[in-house]
Amino acid sequence: MKHLFRFLSPTLGLFACLQVHAFAAPPAPHNPKLSKDLTESAPGSTVPVIIRYVQDPTTTQGSAITARGGLLSKTLHSIHAVSANVPATALEDLTNDPNVAYVSRDRRLSARQVSVTAAEYTTEPINAPLVWAKGYDGTGIGVAVIDSGINPVDDLTGKVGGLTVGYRILYSQSFVPGDSSVFDEYGHGTHVAGLIAGNGTDSTGKKYYRTFSGAAPNANLINLKVLDATGSGSDSSVIAAIERAIALKNMFNIRVINLSLGRPIWESYAQDPLCLAVEQAWKAGIVVVAAAGNNGRDLALNPEGYGTVEAPGNDPYVLTVGAMRTMATAAMTDDLIASYSSKGPTFIDHFTKPDIVAPGNLVTSLQFPNDPLAVNNPTFVTLNSFYMTNGDVKKASTTYFPLSGTSMATGVASGAVALLLQAQPSLHPDQVKALLMRDSNKSYFPQSSSVTDPASGTTYNAHYDPFTIGAGYLDVAATLTDALANAATVPAGTAMSPVATYDPSNGVTLVTDQTALWGATALWGASNVYGADAFDVPNGASTALWGATALWGADDPEAFTALWGATALWGAGTPEAATALWGASDVNGSTALWGASSAVAGSTALWGASAPLEQ
Repeated sequence: MKHLFRFLSPTLGLFACLQVHAFAAPPAPHNPKLSKDLTESAPGSTVPVIIRYVQDPTTTQGSAITARGGLLSKTLHSIHAVSANVPATALEDLTNDPNVAYVSRDRRLSARQVSVTAAEYTTEPINAPLVWAKGYDGTGIGVAVIDSGINPVDDLTGKVGGLTVGYRILYSQSFVPGDSSVFDEYGHGTHVAGLIAGNGTDSTGKKYYRTFSGAAPNANLINLKVLDATGSGSDSSVIAAIERAIALKNMFNIRVINLSLGRPIWESYAQDPLCLAVEQAWKAGIVVVAAAGNNGRDLALNPEGYGTVEAPGNDPYVLTVGAMRTMATAAMTDDLIASYSSKGPTFIDHFTKPDIVAPGNLVTSLQFPNDPLAVNNPTFVTLNSFYMTNGDVKKASTTYFPLSGTSMATGVASGAVALLLQAQPSLHPDQVKALLMRDSNKSYFPQSSSVTDPASGTTYNAHYDPFTIGAGYLDVAATLTDALANAATVPAGTAMSPVATYDPSNGVTLVTDQTALWGATALWGASNVYGADAFDVPNGASTALWGATALWGADDPEAFTALWGATALWGAGTPEAATALWGASDVNGSTALWGASSAVAGSTALWGASAPLEQ
């Protein structure tokens, strides 16, 4: 039996008439075994695909691919699939095999950071120092960072009795085709690794008045490189890396996978190979922490940016993280949501996401000599005066620099998970997610906030509902206290994020899966997880919140137009459009997004990886 979390709002009646208009024309018929983006393939082209079978693929099925002119790439055992390059004309024929369950494009994805100009606090707002004071620093916990690689820098060394004993990067492997180097050739992975497990070596001592530490400053890192020198990768590479993390779980005590990357949603999570892979890791006992995405300013589906969470953050199992602005203070009470942080409900499946939010805007972490992100973007600076006692106010640090995005928030959350698992190693992923959500801070948020783009004059509004902040602001100290005292009382079941539905009589209702623990007891009811008035809105605000578009019932990926639209996501006049991260201001251009040569054309769209400056 499904559980209902019901939130009534008399102003939401507009929803009843929304579904009738924007998607009145039914989508064109297509082969249900083919993802919609494959139907756009040019007849004479060769397409990178992931072919999923009912059971693990055999040599006979591999031969069927090569006989049709295909070239096999990887076998992805965790999801009974192979990746291959196949002539577009052979796709329909391949699906005639009854053992073929589904064929999707091997989609491109990328990292989730943005351009910035100043540095802020990260660990203080989540109360990590209180956890460190109790002796927990992530020791013994392995975190797999599936990203652009990790470079060995001072802050990633280990210490015993105050002495450096080597790096805490226990294993490295590249899954980037044609690139065996495990080092970071882009800069994103090392920055994320620092937010997870940096120990502040290069900002500790008499010379420094501020130390930059990750949330779990003694956790171990497993470096699984999937993004190339442009910050781009593919589904199949990420899936292969996830499989390796599962295989290495016991050897390195891998309890967390960090995914600060992603791409647009093209089908239900139940068919998406990337989502299926993260679920295998989750079920193997690894907490998967994923970025929500930086598309909160994408107004294609809704004038307030709802419905913009991306894959694999759309999967109901994983812990999906949005980004907060810490406002350059240690306290969380003045913090605001970053305007670019993606909002739920998820496209197609309508899961309530993100699950939590964490510091992600203007956060300082690691760089390395000749770091491409720092070299190519000289405004990405942390001034020496920001952390050195006698630091030059005009000189930039060569060991630290700031970035913004849900990538950064995800790294902070992964470190927090490592702290919990050191303290309570018996926790399984669903318990970790449930405790983090229930114990997140919900009490101080404003009802709304807004920022105005200085170039376009567009104002972006944020309303602090579960589609924007999830269950609340990460508080690792409160979660640790709860976990130590009450872990045994967490009800059995999954912590799958609930589905959001709407009808004019009942307003917004959260429907939980029958396997979920939500609502099993009063302590795990909606008011404790999301807050007592989670979906309450003032009179007249429903139009602003959910708008006159088909947010509910939308299932056509082409509705995600702003992700690969004809103009830059933030407007041609904004700083984001001019940065090296975007290349041309047209995200359909040949140098779009990461300066890569591949055009963004719907089915091969990369994530919109840049987000607004300091907002």
